[in-house]
Parts: sequence; C-alpha cells; structure tokens
Amino acid sequence: MLHPQVTAAVALRQRPPAEVLASDPAAQLQFVRDAMEAANEAECGPAFPLPVVADLDADGVPCRLYATGFGLPVVVYVHGGGWTYGSIETFDRLCRRIAHRSGCAVVSVGYRLAPEHPFPAALEDVEVVLAYIRKEGLDLGLDPARIAIAGDSAGGQIATVVARRQRDAATPLDHQVLIYPALDPLCASESYAELGSYGLDRASMQLAWSAYVQDQALRFTPDVAPLATPDLAGMPPTLIITAEYDVLRDEAADYADALAVAGVPVVHTRYAQMNHGFARKLAVIDAARAAADQIAAVLRSALTF
Repeated sequence: MLHPQVTAAVALRQRPPAEVLASDPAAQLQFVRDAMEAANEAECGPAFPLPVVADLDADGVPCRLYATGFGLPVVVYVHGGGWTYGSIETFDRLCRRIAHRSGCAVVSVGYRLAPEHPFPAALEDVEVVLAYIRKEGLDLGLDPARIAIAGDSAGGQIATVVARRQRDAATPLDHQVLIYPALDPLCASESYAELGSYGLDRASMQLAWSAYVQDQALRFTPDVAPLATPDLAGMPPTLIITAEYDVLRDEAADYADALAVAGVPVVHTRYAQMNHGFARKLAVIDAARAAADQIAAVLRSALTF
C-alpha cells in the first residue's frame, strides 16, 4: 500500500475544479502548471541557503547554478513534469539539497515546455547548456572536465538521450542519474495494467508523449525512445531510482537491465510504498530526503575524485 506520507501529500496541491475539467486542454494545462508552483513550498519546504545560487543565461537558455564552493564538478539537472510543466523553481529545493550534500555544483535547466515548444526543443536546450558549461565553466568557478547529468520523469528521458548523444559525439559524461524516467512512448509495460493510477496513469502519459513528440513518426527513434537505442555500450555509469507504485516503474527497470547487458555499471533502487513524483517532496516524505541523499552520495563518489 502507499505510504501514509504519500497519501497526505496529495492534499497539498489544488485539484482542478469541474469548470476547469470542462474547459479546453490549454486551460487545464495552465491550471496544472499554476497548481504545482503554488504548492511548491508546502511540498518541498523552504529554500535551504547555499553560498552560491545564481540565475544564468546559458546562451539563451535560463538556468540556475547552485554551489558550495569553487572548482566543483557539475551536475546538469533536467526537471520533470511530462515535458509540459515544472520549472527551475519547482525543483529548486531538490537541487539545493543535492548541491549541499554532493560536493558538486548543480545547474538546473529551464528548458522550453511542450506543447508550445515540442520535440526537439527541450533536448536542444539541454545540449546548449552543456556546451555553455564546457565553454564558460571555468569563468563560473566550475570544473567543466567533470560533468554528470540527472533528471526525473520526462527530465530523465531528456537526460539519458543527451547522455547517449554526448557519447556519440565523443564528449561522454561521467555519470547519469535517472529518477523514475519516462522511456516508453507506447506506455505498454506491465506496470500500467497492474497499477492503474496512483497519481499517474496511461491516459495522462499518452497525453504527455503526444504533447512532446507531435510527429508520431519520430516516437520510436533513439532521441525519443531510449530503449530503441541499438547499442548502449559506453553509456555513463548510471543510478536509476524507481517507485513501487509508479506506472513508469517497469520501463525504467527494463532500461536498467539493458544498460547492464551492455556492460554499463548500473545501480537500480526501487523505493517501496512510493509513487511517481515523490522525490522532490522533501518537506513531507521521508523517502524523498533519503533519495536525494542517495543521489548526492552517488554523485560525490562519481565526480569528486
């Protein structure tokens, strides 16, 4: 069964009233965006102070840099939200905790959202940020020779696609962290049928995929469906976090298996009694803090050498 803390957290975010549900999709999406922002402090807690928190323009892409010192390795963070909502601010507390506990700087990317900006806009934005860090990192007090990427849900999908493209460009990343990543445009894994809905279901994921990748012919290319990548050898060492009551659970587990078969070092941790989206809710879910600290420990081990 779901942990009581997960159930209690549901009440912190406003649900769309009948008039919104009866309105057009654009109005419904705007309600979801606004509700997530409004619940941010209740779900995630106050902002933990850090020595460096700075908003940046990375060649046109908004970012926020979190750091506890200078000359630190860098973690590029790609937030979740079905490619259509979420922001730097709604993942601010998670990024602060990772930066504080990992000994790494975190750069959170404010990529363009679908459906206004469909694929490949978000992917391109994250790659622009990586190029910017490699070009300007030393002037920002960072070590651009040590870079990892991390992301949750839709952000996990973007993150691992970027990692594969960096591998192919002979500029490999040092590590990747994927938190309940969305990897299967078919939404066909057994967990969809087994779980039904614990905050996320097949219908909502199909809607999200449709908003992000509007050309159906592109949905099963490696830049969209990581499991369609013919060769995963050479991908960076990987931490994958999944949740027991998450319909994305099985596709992420399949990806962990595929990476391991390809010889990639993988750690896959499944958090019991948790559902999709738990990891950012630091103020109300104990397991969220545990997951953040696991991520920080893995990144510290991978990058602070």
